[in-house]
Amino acid sequence: MSDPIRFYYQGQIQQVSNAAPTRTLLQHLREDLHRTGTKEGCAEGDCGACTVVIGEMKHGQLELQSVNSCIQFLPTLDGKAVFTVEDLQQKNGELHPVQQALVECHGSQCGFCTPGFAMSLWSLYLKKEGDSVPLCRKEIDETLSGNLCRCTGYRPIIDAAKRMGELPAAEFDRAAVISGLQGLQRGEMFSYTADGQTFYAPRTLQQLAEVREDHPKATILAGSTDVGLWVTKQMRELGNIIYVREVDELKHIKTVDNMLEIGAAVALNDAYGAVCQHYPDELTEMWQRFASQPIRNTGTLGGSVANGSPIGDSAPWMIALGAEIVLHSVRGQRVLLLESFYLDYMKKDMQPGEFVAAVRIPLPKAGQQFRTYKLAKRYDQDISAVCAAFAISLDGGIVRDAHIAFGGMAATSRRAPLAEAALNGQAWNEATVKNAMTLLAQDYTPLTDMRASNTYRMQTAQNLLRRFWLETRTDAPLKLQAINVFAPVTVTA
Repeated sequence: MSDPIRFYYQGQIQQVSNAAPTRTLLQHLREDLHRTGTKEGCAEGDCGACTVVIGEMKHGQLELQSVNSCIQFLPTLDGKAVFTVEDLQQKNGELHPVQQALVECHGSQCGFCTPGFAMSLWSLYLKKEGDSVPLCRKEIDETLSGNLCRCTGYRPIIDAAKRMGELPAAEFDRAAVISGLQGLQRGEMFSYTADGQTFYAPRTLQQLAEVREDHPKATILAGSTDVGLWVTKQMRELGNIIYVREVDELKHIKTVDNMLEIGAAVALNDAYGAVCQHYPDELTEMWQRFASQPIRNTGTLGGSVANGSPIGDSAPWMIALGAEIVLHSVRGQRVLLLESFYLDYMKKDMQPGEFVAAVRIPLPKAGQQFRTYKLAKRYDQDISAVCAAFAISLDGGIVRDAHIAFGGMAATSRRAPLAEAALNGQAWNEATVKNAMTLLAQDYTPLTDMRASNTYRMQTAQNLLRRFWLETRTDAPLKLQAINVFAPVTVTA
């Protein structure tokens, strides 16, 4: 028997029984509930006009995150709370400080994108609730990284973000939301059937393995940041869907054999946060530039590597570090090097009934030099033209165990064996690096597409290897400010 989808919205429990499993939250809000404040701009999680805030119970606490409603399938909201721009008005009829600040600072012109900006700012407002420290520009920029506007030039919206905390505070009744959510939590697998499709949301690893074994052709769904576009842009029929985000055993972050193991249901933001505790200088910029905050809130690192896109930003640095992927099925567990998992364009070494359970990332080693770089047309929220990662160990100035990996240079993210061989056993100097740069042309045959030409890709790939050397050479390595236009500059008198 099919269970209805249940979620908390505007103080009430909403139940949905006849919507297709791939109907998006945006469609439901606008077309079924007639809450038309939330807008559709791109239908692919890019522009932010559809931004809403989702509330979820985690470890007894209410966690609130901004998400793109245009690519979130309705059944994924089961057991959660939904907040839209209609919820911001205060009980006495006055505008919320977020709305009032946007009015005062002239943060809206045509107004189409404004509800999305308001919801992103509201998510930040709630995070800073009770905090007397003024917002810094970096927090504002990261919060608004998923919202695009063609009218304002952003300055008035940034002014509004600063202003909202200066206005009289508005209360948010967390207790009421928690009370509403408590009765929606399920102990058993959620199964929803409509329109000839079934959406499965198992609660345990064993349930997931059994459902996957019974439905080997079902679509595995984690964050919907890519699968959502299969529906909204490619108009694909997904068939049955298996949702992995409710499996507790896939939500862990722990250390296993000197590797950081991250479960496949861990959000990208949390995954990168954990990894950056060990690689703060090497990966923090990649974390900030990996999509937008709403995408990082909903996507997963496991889903990103399982998708296997040749232009994904995570695979190159994971391959360079020697990361592993953990596959699971009813037959047990299988562990592969991530680089061995990718066979060809969108083809993976995955046996029937298997799914990604976790990824394992080696912790830093003594003497290791590691960097990763992203080249794209925009700093925020853009797909890479080239993504590079380099890791070497230096033994008295001699290169050992060189790992070079690129995304955007081939049908998969993969290593550069000839360039690596030219580095291993050689002195870490300019002559060695130039030789390796030349051999990159034999390791890769990049394509020309809308993002970059093959000539650009090859030249920048070679130059990034040189940049890595400039940063890590034993004699006078260059400081970050000398090679990165976005690096903070310290001004001294």
